[in-house]
Amino acid sequence: MLEEERKYEVEPRFTLPDLTPCLPSGGRVEERPPVTLTATYYDAPDLRLARAGVSLRHRKGDAEPWTVKLPADSPGVRHEISRGGGPGMPPADLVALVTAYSRGADLEPAAVVRTVRRAYELRDSDDRVLVEIADDAVTVLEDRKVKLKFREIEAERKGGGRKLLDRVEEVLREAGAVAGGFTPKHVRALGEAAAGPPDLVRAGELPRKPRAGDVVTAAIRKGIERVLTHDPLVRLRAPVGDNDTAVHQMRVGCRRLRSDLKTFGPLVDAGWAKPLRDELGWVAGLLGGARDAEVMRARLRRTATADPLSPPDEASVARIDADLAARHEESLVALEEGLRSDRYAKLVDSLVSAAREPQLTPLARERAVDVLPKLVSRPWHTFALGAKGVDGAADLDPYAPDEQWHAVRINGKRARYAVEAVAGVLGGAAPELAKALAGVQDLLGEHQDAATAAETWLSIAMSDPDDHSLAVTVGRLFERERTAIRTVRAEFPEAWRKATKPRMTAWLP
Repeated sequence: MLEEERKYEVEPRFTLPDLTPCLPSGGRVEERPPVTLTATYYDAPDLRLARAGVSLRHRKGDAEPWTVKLPADSPGVRHEISRGGGPGMPPADLVALVTAYSRGADLEPAAVVRTVRRAYELRDSDDRVLVEIADDAVTVLEDRKVKLKFREIEAERKGGGRKLLDRVEEVLREAGAVAGGFTPKHVRALGEAAAGPPDLVRAGELPRKPRAGDVVTAAIRKGIERVLTHDPLVRLRAPVGDNDTAVHQMRVGCRRLRSDLKTFGPLVDAGWAKPLRDELGWVAGLLGGARDAEVMRARLRRTATADPLSPPDEASVARIDADLAARHEESLVALEEGLRSDRYAKLVDSLVSAAREPQLTPLARERAVDVLPKLVSRPWHTFALGAKGVDGAADLDPYAPDEQWHAVRINGKRARYAVEAVAGVLGGAAPELAKALAGVQDLLGEHQDAATAAETWLSIAMSDPDDHSLAVTVGRLFERERTAIRTVRAEFPEAWRKATKPRMTAWLP
């Protein structure tokens, strides 16, 4: 669940203004009875959760007293997950949910906050709650003694839009409320130590004339951030946007990071990079099973509805989807077990350390413009010309087996990642080449998905040879996938020609 709220500091004598003018016609403000909330926040001794913008609390009186709040992409927006349970030991699934931030450290009570809350619901004419205003008088306790007192106002969006939230903010500020940074109660309660920088170092702006090490450091940090920020969403089985999943994004993070560590191998210490690549490969494998099932289920819907005038048997399609759903669930359970393991917690700790201080070689001190083109040229030429028994994209036979096209796709993915990692620094034709390679990779990805789907449909039919309706349906789906493969192979030469114009690749040695 996403929670969007804005906080305001107010003086003790602040009077809440009339908010009715903010509402649409027929709306009203309903005051709720005041309640006293006592929350105990849990953290590691170094307050690593608070510093990362994460909280784990038990709040007496709530229907589900245990709550984790995780940062989201927008300021003031957080993921909120609640569970039942008595005080004392936090629920194991919530402890696991913050692994990317706790890194397996023991979590203990860190702050006790007592809040007297006066809540006001802004309702429309249909009695829907649009915005909830919480007027909180907060007392921070330490050894049952008062450590700190403050008052704040929270405006949380419910069924209303952001424009309504903006109008509410305008009225509150006119009345004297001060809108500041989004500082949670427990961070204010814990003091300066909780407001320090998070342990995970994120990629910053590159200098005007970067060294090679600056670029590889930025790439490593971006990859690690992508992996770790999607970790909790994977555990929640949450979507990312309308057409993506956290499993997909975390898997891409693992694969891109492994690829960058290999492409920029001369810039990083080999003994430091290899264990990271090995463990990222392990996690990528766990994610791969779940992702493959996701892709196949989406592919089934797409292929089955490709011709509305000739739909396949609905019951047989449902039978195939049920099989895929079972595979998906099995893969997710295996993934969740892996993410709960000590092995994964150690990897998270290693990734945070890697982002803080990548182990670079002396070559990393050289200018990026002098070093990077040579490093990128290797995966590029492997993709274009081939290596180790794999044809290059330039010589890809339209009648080659699917496995050969897949091998070229793997080389193409690494070449694309390499070009994308340096495009912003090198400029010139590099960004255009990166875009063209993305188009080539999309085609190769469509080829692989269609080939995998065709074999998957056949395997499901063969598992139940007496179901003749299923066999007919699978045969029709199989032919549609092979048609998609033929289309890709016909379109590939033109896409490759556009990606290999001399002016776009001249910067590669």
